[in-house]
Amino acid sequence: MRSYLRSPVRLVLAALLAVGGALILAVLGAYQYLQPSLPDVTTIKDIRLQVPLRVYSRDGKLIAQFGEQRRIPLAFEEIPPQLVNAVLAAEDDRFFEHGGVDYAGLLRALTRHILSGERSEGGGTITMQLARGIFLSPEKTYRRKLQEIFLAWRIERELSKQEILALYMNKMFLGQRAYGVGAAAEVYFGKTVDQLTLPEIALIAGTFRLPSRDNPVANPDLARQRRAYVLRRMREKQFITKEEHDAAAAVPIESKLHGPAIQVEAPYVAEMARVAMLERYGPDAYTAGYEAITTIDSRLQRAAVRALRAALLEYDQRHGYRGALGRVTLPSNATEKEWTAALQEFAPRAGLEPALIVSVGEKDAVAFSRVHGRVALKWEAISWAREPRPDGSVGPALQRASDVLTVGDVIYIAQERDGDWRIVQMPEAQGAFVALDPYDGAIAALVGGFDFYASNYNRAVQARRQPGSAFKPFLYSAALDRGFTPASIINDAPLVIEDASLEASWRPQNHTREFRGPMRLREALVRSRNLVSIRVMNALGPGYVTEFMQRFGFEERALPRNLSLALGTAAVSPLDMAQGYAVFANGGFLVEPYYLQRVIGPDGDVVFEAEPRYVCPECLETAPSVPQLGGLDEPIRAEQSDEARWGGLTYIDEERLARPAISAQNSWLMTDMMRDVIARGTAVRARQLRRSDLAGKTGTTNDRRDAWFCGFNSRLVAAAWVGFDQERSLGPGEEGSRTALPMWIYFMSEALRGLPEEKRTPPPGLVTMRISADTGFVARPGEPNAIFETFMAGHLPPEPPVDGSLPFDLGSEVESAGAEDSLF
Repeated sequence: MRSYLRSPVRLVLAALLAVGGALILAVLGAYQYLQPSLPDVTTIKDIRLQVPLRVYSRDGKLIAQFGEQRRIPLAFEEIPPQLVNAVLAAEDDRFFEHGGVDYAGLLRALTRHILSGERSEGGGTITMQLARGIFLSPEKTYRRKLQEIFLAWRIERELSKQEILALYMNKMFLGQRAYGVGAAAEVYFGKTVDQLTLPEIALIAGTFRLPSRDNPVANPDLARQRRAYVLRRMREKQFITKEEHDAAAAVPIESKLHGPAIQVEAPYVAEMARVAMLERYGPDAYTAGYEAITTIDSRLQRAAVRALRAALLEYDQRHGYRGALGRVTLPSNATEKEWTAALQEFAPRAGLEPALIVSVGEKDAVAFSRVHGRVALKWEAISWAREPRPDGSVGPALQRASDVLTVGDVIYIAQERDGDWRIVQMPEAQGAFVALDPYDGAIAALVGGFDFYASNYNRAVQARRQPGSAFKPFLYSAALDRGFTPASIINDAPLVIEDASLEASWRPQNHTREFRGPMRLREALVRSRNLVSIRVMNALGPGYVTEFMQRFGFEERALPRNLSLALGTAAVSPLDMAQGYAVFANGGFLVEPYYLQRVIGPDGDVVFEAEPRYVCPECLETAPSVPQLGGLDEPIRAEQSDEARWGGLTYIDEERLARPAISAQNSWLMTDMMRDVIARGTAVRARQLRRSDLAGKTGTTNDRRDAWFCGFNSRLVAAAWVGFDQERSLGPGEEGSRTALPMWIYFMSEALRGLPEEKRTPPPGLVTMRISADTGFVARPGEPNAIFETFMAGHLPPEPPVDGSLPFDLGSEVESAGAEDSLF
């Protein structure tokens, strides 16, 4: 017995057993002591990552992303194998072999702690890092290290290795507000993970250790060192070849941030969606992973952005050049590197690229852009830049390029469709554009200004401006409702409105300051005659007109209850106007504009779905199995071809039907009259679209403060507006037909590309007759100046009287306004 105890080997074994037992007892004791403070790791399966709000177009393209933490959750199968290899090589190459704790690594870390006296990180497996990142604080204590170990054991029991690795690669912070490899790929390279190259993969894997310090934006040198380490480890583990290692190590580090891969430029819509989501779901909207699907069509939105910017740039160039953005002084032998440095403080704006003038010739110049290098500026690109004058006109024509350009000037340039470059400037005037589906009110495109990042004021929705003559179709629709016809004769003659409440009489004028005498209602709309409109409104009464106009969706408070409303003095937004014109486009029904189609919740379920009212004229027709509107006993069922029109529904309940605003006959006649506005009236420029199914109306307010065009066909309604935020004149000659109509034309040329014309079939209850173009009476046989006109049944033109007098007289030169008709 005594010899047994004296054996050195046996003594060492006994000592080790005693120490091991003591360690086991210590670990068990520590576990019992810390167990109450350990979180329940079974909740790890239910952990919700903070995923930002994403806003999409209706065709699935990303519009915007909101949220402090940028994260793109990925399933394990979606993570490229080489990215997994890189992370394992850098962080835990024995991950698939240990049970959550690498005891050899822990021992090495403990030894370093004892020898150095510093509690630095080390010995942490991926599972332990995950436990720390999810459940524990960042403090560096032995207590927290023990908690990591115990939690790692628990996690390994609850999750598979693939689940642990996927959670780790989605959860961990990787610098610059990026959480997880999906967001890191987007932030550092503007890519999705499947597009990453080997050097990019190694760089991302290198940020797991000290993400705030080792990322390429914060410190490119440290990021390069860390990438080199990851590549070396991948080579040692035989994940890559020597050739791959050497090629990847030689690639320069890119040190800049990338935003989300925005696919549709619709920041005003994104802001609308953000506000709506915040109101609906509170702060969780930014972190819970909601997806907001809008009604925006990406193709139409791109067309709208281009159209608005082109129209505003054209307007701006008609009023002169206000000068360079800035000026820099560089030596004559300056290099492109110095030119690039000189442009650093100047950012691109709304598609306009800052450029430096590097040489000026007699009739040309050369500019340098950081993106495009040297670009040639021809005389046509320069000669517009004349001196602006306070009244909106411009100074004398330029004689040479040096009249306006100097070497060292920093300017904006833009590329035209033919590839040539042009001097441009940020417009001072603003604009708005909105297009919607007239059959359910879905907003297909919306632009609230030239540059959202310069001004986020959404003029398409928030601006309340006077529409001028673009409002006349609603007045004329009211007239048709009260028995007027397109052939009714009204006198276009001087008019004085007397009102006891006014110090002076009101003498309204036509835009052209000329008078054409008696004319048909159709011609008055085509020629936009103000005096005819005032006489029509005076005959109807402002009270009736304001009530009637509310059928188009306008709020009563926006409609002045006086004769000035005939000239478009209402306070309305472009979206309001598009909604109103939709009534004409869809056959007489009021639709409610909407932009949020559906919301997908954190679990992938649809938590909100828009329920618009759909236009269905045939649903209101009397049929043996379908009672009249107001007494539908069963849902209306659609044919297969109607599914797209009704948002995918194969049937529609009564409460989902859009309500009639005006009669189908009224809608058809107004559309026909507005087709003439384009065919031969104030919007004749739109004939360049070479379509006969377009209708609309121009609008210009007093002193040319606002320019409008609202137009449509049966597929699409669109409203365009141009003006200054701080109201002032747009300048000589700037009217709806010249300033706003081009925006609409540019948009429609793309929106209707390849689509056949859709001529509307006249509804029952309309009669076409020959009338005298001069008197509006039924034409006598053989009358030389006879034309065809269409009328509502029951409101046919009168027979010509024997004495040749007019059937009624709205042409008196002085009208008295009663109390109800007060102009103010």
